[in-house]
Amino acid sequence: MSEWFERDAFWEDNARFLFGEDRMERASSEVGHILEHLRLAPGAAILDLCCGPGRHSLELARRGFRVTGVDRTESYLELARARAEERGLEVELVRSDMREFARPGGVDGAINIYTSFGYFEEERDDLRVLQNLRESLRPGAPLVMDLMGKEVLARKFRERDWSATEDGALVLEERRILEGWSRVESTWTRIRGTERRESRLTVRVYSAVELGKALLSAGFSSVELFGDLEGIPYDHEARRLVAVAR
Repeated sequence: MSEWFERDAFWEDNARFLFGEDRMERASSEVGHILEHLRLAPGAAILDLCCGPGRHSLELARRGFRVTGVDRTESYLELARARAEERGLEVELVRSDMREFARPGGVDGAINIYTSFGYFEEERDDLRVLQNLRESLRPGAPLVMDLMGKEVLARKFRERDWSATEDGALVLEERRILEGWSRVESTWTRIRGTERRESRLTVRVYSAVELGKALLSAGFSSVELFGDLEGIPYDHEARRLVAVAR
C-alpha cells in the first residue's frame, strides 16, 4: 500500500485547505524574508524542493531568479505551470520524489518551506533528502528550511481543531502523539454538505537540536536556527523552526 504522501487524492482533496488564497497571498512577504537569509542576487539559481502549486517558485521567478521547483504531485505542478504561463514567468518544474532528486552542484541556494519534511517512516530517508539538498548546492551555498518545530508544537498542541475552507467545507483536524514525540499522526475529516472525506498523515517532528544535528550529519558545515522566517530567536516565543544551513 502506498504511503499517505504518495496518494494524489490526498493532495487534491486538501488543496484548498493547504493552499487557500490567504496563504497564496502571503508568498510575497515570505519570499522577502527567505531572500534575507539566502543573500543571493537576482539571476542566481534556486531550488524549491516540494514546491507544491508554486507559490514561492513563482514569486522568486518574478524577482528575477532562475527557479527549479520540484514536487511529486502532478496536479500541483500543472497548476504552477498554468500560473507561470499566465504571468509570463519562466520556471523549471520537475516531478520527482524528494528522496531521488539531486542536481549535483547545480544551484546557488535551496528552500524547503511549509513543513515539507519528515514525511517518511524511516528517519534515514529524511537524511537522504538532506544529503540530496547538500549535493545540489554549490560550495558555500545556503539552504533555508521552515517547519513546525517540536518545541513549538508541544507548547500549543491541541487534540482537535475545526477550520473552514474557501469552498465552504469544514475540516476537523485530530492529532495524536506517537513514539515518544518522534512523530505526530493527524486525521483530517473534510465535510461539505453530505460529502465526508477522511485523510490520515504522519509526520516526523524535529526539535531545533535534532534538525541541526541532522543537517550537519548530511554534510552541511554550519546551521543557524530561528523562530520564524523573519529571523526571531528560536526560544519560548518561536512560531516556527527555521534552519539556515551552508
